[in-house]
Amino acid sequence: MNNIMILIIGMMIVTYIPRLLPFIIMSDNEIKPNLKKFLEYIPYTALGALIIPGVFSATPELPQASLVGIGFCVIYAWYKGGIIIPVIGSIIVTFITLLLN
Repeated sequence: MNNIMILIIGMMIVTYIPRLLPFIIMSDNEIKPNLKKFLEYIPYTALGALIIPGVFSATPELPQASLVGIGFCVIYAWYKGGIIIPVIGSIIVTFITLLLN
């Protein structure tokens, strides 16, 4: 086995163990409702933290187009839900706004 395969297997073990340990430790314990409610919001906040900075830097020449696109996304997702249609719709709205200016 060459050194690259040993390195890949070592990285696999190092990244897998921190993901497996909380699952094993928490599988027998009951999560308190307040902590469970807090943990349910993490994907939304992480997604927002990843997307929002990129939205404002995507069209530096016309940031209003990004605002219109994210406005469409927020309003549509608030009333109709889902994630695919708001994202695709915001891309289309932003593109149309850029074409009109």
